[in-house]
Formats: sequence, C-alpha cells, structure tokens
Amino acid sequence: MTHISCGIDFGTSNSSIAVATPEITRLIEVESQNITIPSAMFFLRKDNTPYYGRSAMDMFLAKNPGRLMRSLKRVLGTTVMKQGTMVNGELMKFDQIISSFLSRLKDKAELDSNQPIEHVVMGRPVHFVDHDEMADIRAEAELKSIAHQLGFKHVSFQFEPIAAAFAHEVNVTGEKLALVVDLGGGTSDFTVIRLSKNNIKLHDRSSDILANTGVRIGGNDFDKELSLAAIMPELGYRSTYGEKKLEVPLRHYHDLSEWSKVNFLYTTKIIFQSKQLLFQSHDKTRYSRLIKVLEQESGHALLAGTEKTKIALTEMDEYQAPFDFLDDDLSIPVKRDVFDEAIMQKVNKVTESANECIQLAEITASDIELVIMTGGSTEIPLIQDKFRSMFPNASWAGENKLSSVGLGLAYDSRNKFG
Repeated sequence: MTHISCGIDFGTSNSSIAVATPEITRLIEVESQNITIPSAMFFLRKDNTPYYGRSAMDMFLAKNPGRLMRSLKRVLGTTVMKQGTMVNGELMKFDQIISSFLSRLKDKAELDSNQPIEHVVMGRPVHFVDHDEMADIRAEAELKSIAHQLGFKHVSFQFEPIAAAFAHEVNVTGEKLALVVDLGGGTSDFTVIRLSKNNIKLHDRSSDILANTGVRIGGNDFDKELSLAAIMPELGYRSTYGEKKLEVPLRHYHDLSEWSKVNFLYTTKIIFQSKQLLFQSHDKTRYSRLIKVLEQESGHALLAGTEKTKIALTEMDEYQAPFDFLDDDLSIPVKRDVFDEAIMQKVNKVTESANECIQLAEITASDIELVIMTGGSTEIPLIQDKFRSMFPNASWAGENKLSSVGLGLAYDSRNKFG
C-alpha cells in the first residue's frame, strides 16, 4: 500500500484538502468538481440534518427552516468554544460541529485514495487570537484534538503563509527571497522565506524562514465595514428616536455585520426591545427593516448580499446591490470609493503587519524579489494597490488563491512524514 499523507486548510471562509504520495501531490475534489468548499454548515430544523458548503448555503438561501453557521474557525481559542451553542433547540459543542465539517474533507480524500489516511499537516494562522498567547496555544490544541477525533494518528501544524510558499516553490527558478501575503477570511498572515527548487524536499526548512507576522483581520472584517458603511444605514443604522433624538442602539447592527454573531440576535427579548423603539423612531421605514430581518431571521442573507457586493466592487466602480427581501425592488447603490474608505483603517493595519514582517527579517522592501498573494481578499483593488506600491521591484504570483495553502500543506506532509 502506497504511503499517503494529507494537508488540511481549514479556513474561515473556504477549506480544502490535498494528499501526497512519494510520486504526486494533488488537491481533492471536495464538493462536486470543486477543490474548495465554503466553511459553512446548515442544520435543518426538523431533525438537525447537517448540510455542508455550497449545499448549506443553498439550503439557507432557499429559506429552509434551520440554522446556518459560518466562520467556525474564529471560535477556536475563545470561551465560546467550550460553551457551545443552541442549534434548533439542541446544545451542540463546537468541537462536534467542526469535527463534522472536517470529517467531510477526510472522507472525500480517503474515498479518492481508496485507503485510510493517518498523517496530516493542519494549517494554522500565525495568530489565532491577537495578543493572547494562551488563547493561541489553546486554539491549536483544540484543533489538534479534533484531528485526533477524526482518526488521524500523526498530526503536525504549519503556518498557512509558509504552506502557500511551498505550493509556489515548484515554479521558482533559481533562489528567490519571497514575501507571502495570505489574506484569509479571518486573518492576514505574512512570511518572508527563501525559495528554491533545490530545497523543496528538505524536511527542515527553518533556516529558510526569516520572519512571520499576522493580524486577526480578514475578509469577514472587510464585509463588516462595508455593511456598516453602505448597507446598515438602510436599516436605520445611526438613525434617531424619541424627543431627545437619541441614537438607536448600535450593537445589533454590529452583530448583524458579523457571520459569527448573527445567530445570537434572534431572541424574543431583542425583537421586543427593537419593536419598542419603532414607535419613537424618526425613520420608521428604514428602522422597520431591522425588525423584519430579526423576525424573519434573514441576517445571513443580508451578509451574503454584502459579501456579493464586496466581490462585485473588485471589478466595478459602482454596484447596485439587490436587497429586495427587505423591501420590494430595494436596490442599494454602493461605490468602490465608499468601500475603500470603509476598510482603509483595517487595510492600514494589514500593511503594518507586513512591514513588521520585513523588519523582523532584517531586510528592506527592495530586497523582496517575489510577492505571493493568496486568499480571496487579495483581489480587493485597494489591497493590490497598497502592496504593489510597497514592493515595486518584485515579481508577483497570484494563481490558485483559494487552494495554494492546502496544496502546500500536503507538500509539507510528504516532507515530514515520508
């Protein structure tokens, strides 16, 4: 039996798995013919039957009764991980939920390979949780425990940007000093690394890795800022109520703008309190849309529309965002300039982390010969412009943005496990 190992990229937004044998390393089709799967689950209300990935999103968007869950990775290392969550009246622990999702990937890989897989390299961000070393250690331990629950006997970890570098190394001519820019759904991670085909099969690459940095900002955070800037005002965000013209409570709008918090808003108490303010609202038309979202539990549809708007603005200067489930024929015009302004502060923190990585490597930006862009958020024009201005002399690699980490993890598993 051929020795086989794998790499799993469990992402905030998308996930993938790749397998490695001594002869070949390849990504597995995990959902139909797709080599990536959205990190999403939907539990049907009737019996908590789980659906995964695109099927989960389709079930939800078709308005089947149930519970959609996304951004599961973000609970690792937090207090919520142990508390669990109510899913259609049943308490579920997050290790069960994440294990169920990741088992889909493992099952697909084993079916494709026609044998069990016991060796895995799991991807991880440079920091699961910013400025909290104990939470970071706890997050990796939780993910390792889940991997063992899945039946993996040998579990190793690799930073996601380093894995992306390994995936691109096969195309490198000579030796190059590279910066990996890995902008995922939940984190932005950076690595300065020396790449060479001559080193691709070495077990220990520590001497080639000059520096790593990371910050807990990613595509979901850009979605949130866009939502608050352009979408939530159409639901009464920052409108006023009462004789004193007080601003309506903002917390619910912020929670509606985050995938990981939406489900906690659909309570009788929150809906009752929101309705109480409607009578005193100075913008009843817009504020009533907030109540409609809470009552119909359509927060995820709201976020899906925001995400679609973000993606559209990577190609267009202005997009008419359809939100007809809020009001008949409601279309919200959103300009790229508004998006850029909304995310500028977050983007500046991302570039600060990249500059920190350069400084820790004790080099200058002009020393970087290759910039490897991976992760969906690298498609955002503002981010591309920022990084191209930072590294004007470098060549660029940006293919396989959503799958390079998984492939690189499999390369690493072959080197580590033989």
